[in-house]
Amino acid sequence: MTSPPAKRPRTEDTITRSEFWHSDGSVVLQAQKTQSRVHWSVLARNSSFFRDMQSLPQPPNQPTVEGCPVVELPDDAVDVEWILKALYLPPFLGQPALPFAAVAAHIRLGRKYDFRELLDLALARLNFEHPTTLYGYDALLLDTPTRIVATSSLSLDILALARENDILSVLPLAYYRVLLRGSSADSLFETIKRADGTEASLAAIDLRRCVSGREKIINAQLQPGYSRGWLRSYSPGTQCASPVGCTAWRDSLLRTYLDAPALDAFWRLSYFDQTFCFACKRELSEANAAGRNSDLKNVL
Repeated sequence: MTSPPAKRPRTEDTITRSEFWHSDGSVVLQAQKTQSRVHWSVLARNSSFFRDMQSLPQPPNQPTVEGCPVVELPDDAVDVEWILKALYLPPFLGQPALPFAAVAAHIRLGRKYDFRELLDLALARLNFEHPTTLYGYDALLLDTPTRIVATSSLSLDILALARENDILSVLPLAYYRVLLRGSSADSLFETIKRADGTEASLAAIDLRRCVSGREKIINAQLQPGYSRGWLRSYSPGTQCASPVGCTAWRDSLLRTYLDAPALDAFWRLSYFDQTFCFACKRELSEANAAGRNSDLKNVL
């Protein structure tokens, strides 16, 4: 009588080892179906959570692998690998730009397990990309190297990350960046396919805020004291060298905006400063600069 063929283990039950499997490791971290053999000393040095865990007595029935206790984490396996990559591969954190997935993992697990340094570095990257001053915003427009690798869904992903983790300093410009993605409100309802095949879209709460915020900003831009407010009130002064020409340029800019209102809260007159005479340019530049500060407060 022959024995029935052995059943192959189900794929979903198969445990795989990550690239972080050290033969001298002292603890095995398991997230989902992925295990990593690492060192208590490395975890404890970087995380108060694991430092405290190491000092606790191990339960008698705790599973082990090759003599190492297995610590099961209720986290995404990819997030855990991004943490280990930062801990075990020092040059990784020195890159000018990191993938968004790495930054997000360092924020999520950095907060959860108190990987303080990883959390602070990730927050610094986010804050660099989302300044709270006009000077910082303008500097980003001058081809300053970015700290997070650009992707088609980056603005949506950052907004969700900042909201879910209460990173309040990032939220205002994160919302504004989402608004800049399309030329109309319809773009807010679109989904974006990521490189891994998943799709990004605005959560219901973010969609509501973006729709109302877009309308509010567009309506404010032409109001007195805002970046385009001077378009309605301008008239050539006594020192204007070309009243007809300067008025014509103002009329052209105003007509263009009224025909197709554009979302550009930080619009700068310097984009068109060659079209006005010197006296008008100086006067209007001051009004525009003051208006841009009002626009910033409106966004923030």
